[in-house]
Formats: sequence, structure tokens, C-alpha cells
Amino acid sequence: MGPHPAVAAIRLAVRRVLHDILNEHSHPTARTAHERPSSPLVLVACSGGADSMALASALAFEAPKLGIRAGGVTVDHGLQPGSEVRAAEVVLRLTELGLDPVDSVAVRVGREGGPEAAARDARYAALDAVAVRHGADAVLLGHTRDDQAETVLLGLARGSGIRSLSGMAAVSGADGRYRRPFLHLDRQTARKACMVQSLPVWDDPHNADPAYTRSRLRHEGLPALEKALGKGVVEALARTAQLSRDDADALDAWAGQAEAAVRDAAGRLECAKLYALPPAVRRRILRRAAIEAGAPAGSLFARHIEEVDKLITGWRGQGAINLPGKVVAQRQGGRLVIRQG
Repeated sequence: MGPHPAVAAIRLAVRRVLHDILNEHSHPTARTAHERPSSPLVLVACSGGADSMALASALAFEAPKLGIRAGGVTVDHGLQPGSEVRAAEVVLRLTELGLDPVDSVAVRVGREGGPEAAARDARYAALDAVAVRHGADAVLLGHTRDDQAETVLLGLARGSGIRSLSGMAAVSGADGRYRRPFLHLDRQTARKACMVQSLPVWDDPHNADPAYTRSRLRHEGLPALEKALGKGVVEALARTAQLSRDDADALDAWAGQAEAAVRDAAGRLECAKLYALPPAVRRRILRRAAIEAGAPAGSLFARHIEEVDKLITGWRGQGAINLPGKVVAQRQGGRLVIRQG
């Protein structure tokens, strides 16, 4: 008798990702200047919640069969009393699953961009550091189809354009470090997999706290949409994410090819040549230029780029545009200058 369908589904999802990682690890172009170990190392980022515990158990089961070393890491954000105890419990659970190495990292969460964004930034910085320290080939994240649907809706509410609507990528980060095997699986599948395997899970109180935007969306917004539109909203939003990502990738590639042609010999952006481009391509070039000048990508919204775009399409002698990160955009003699103010 085979495993429970939920367990089988999560193991299959992880197995597919591990095969990809194994192929990339052994491919000559994936090698760095230093010889990589013959056996790749894959870490799972685990909060102790159902999604990441299901992911950890599947990694522990599948990795040895492929000759892959499997480890784990949990991040203590220090935002709740007793968070260090929770982190120690997660370390114990991961170790009992047979994962090695297992790390716990405490971080200090700032305030920039709001509590959710600040916690996310601190978490990814910690995961990056752990991955580099251990020489990990990849870090698995437990984001599900439900998380993807929430991300798409948040992007829609911000009015941040098609890239925001594309949600989370299955592969992201430096050199494709982050992998999300569960983007096609729903949250209930992960929870059921934990239940049938008797895996203890921790329910983060922040996930039910209406002070957080994503929590309100999860417990109020999405249920209201399903009540009004019927079941299938989550699946439709996840499908929208993939279609949007395909379109955004194509437009990004177009912008990358067009950028060199709109710069003069000194590398400055020429307004007349920018004006001739389709708006979607032109704004991507402007966004990239702003980020290169020092504007934080996470704080640079569509409204910022629209204001800069008006220096190209609606020039009436207006002054400089202030962007996040103390970056300034201004038009000077037919050129667009974007630099630190």
C-alpha cells in the first residue's frame, strides 16, 4: 500500500525539483571557479508551520534516494515572546527527520516598508547567509498555491503592474537559489500530509492577526471572493500569475535588448529614443535605471515610474522627481539623468 495521496503529492513535487537541482549541479556550466562537492546540498527553510514541515519531511525522504545531502534552517524573527523556544523546537524536529546540517538564525527586523516587508527582507538576508556559509545549491521554500493567489491579489491592490501580478517564481534568487516546489499544491494538501504523518506543526499567530494585510486577505478577502464568484478563485489567480510571468519575462527581455539603443555614447538615456518605445518597454528601462542608481526595488512602485515617465512623455519643464533611496530623476538637455541626489 502506497503513501497517502497528500504525502505522495508533496514527495513528487520535491522529487521533481531535486532532479532539476541534481542536473544543474552536475552540468559543467553550473560549476564555479572552485570545484563543487560531488554531492549537492539542499536546505529547507522551515518555520515549523504545516507547509514547511511537509516540505522538510518530503526532502528528508527523497534526498537520500538521489544522493543529495539535505539540511534545514529556521529563522527566529524575535517578534513574539518565546520565539527562541519555537526556533529550538523546529531545530529538534528537523534533526529528528534526519536533516543535517540544521541551523537556527536570529534576526533583527527593521521597520522599512512596513512590518511584513521588513520581516521578509530580514528572513531572506539570513537564508542567503546560511546558504553561502554551507555552500548550499538551493533553499526550498514552502509557498503554496494559496500563497501565490494572495500575492497576486496584493500586487493587484498595489497597482504595481504585470510583474507584480506574476506572483512568486518557482525559481528565484541569486543563481536560482530559491525553489518553490508547492506552487501548484494547495495549503490543505500540505496540512493533510503533516496530519497523516503525525508531524507536529506550529500555527503562527501572525497568520491570524488582522493587523497584517496578508492575514486579512487570507481570512476575509479570499473567502469573500469565493463567496461572490464561486470556488476556483485561488486556482484562477495562480494561473493568472503564470500567464503574467510569461508576458513579463518577454517584455523584460525586450527592454534589455532595447536599452543599449536608447543610450548615447556616454551612456546617458536619450529622451527622444525612449519616447519612441512602447510604454511597457520604456518603463522597464526606467525602472532598471532607477534600481541601478540605488532605488530599492521593493520600495519602487508603479506610481514612481509613472512620474519619471512623464519627464519623457509629458515634458513641460517640470523639476526633478524624488525616488526611494534618495535617487533623483531629472531631464537635462534631452537626456534623462537618474542618480543619487
